[in-house]
Amino acid sequence: MSASGSRRLRRVTLVFDSTTAALWAEEVAKGADIPVEVVPAPAGAAAKCDLALETTPGRLRELEAELQAQGVPYRRWES
Repeated sequence: MSASGSRRLRRVTLVFDSTTAALWAEEVAKGADIPVEVVPAPAGAAAKCDLALETTPGRLRELEAELQAQGVPYRRWES
């Protein structure tokens, strides 16, 4: 690994049972200025939706609080 920071930062993945919930979660996160990235759902996550959100561990509690406050259904996926 180079000193230039080419290593991937640790991320937390949230999965959803519908595309609507995944896109709603992205909208909620962006509205709260929480950085997220829409990614393919991990194969082992048994999610009904092919989309997932990734965020950093340091912002996870804040994101989960926002999603819960808005009623967005999700599950945290850990490999």
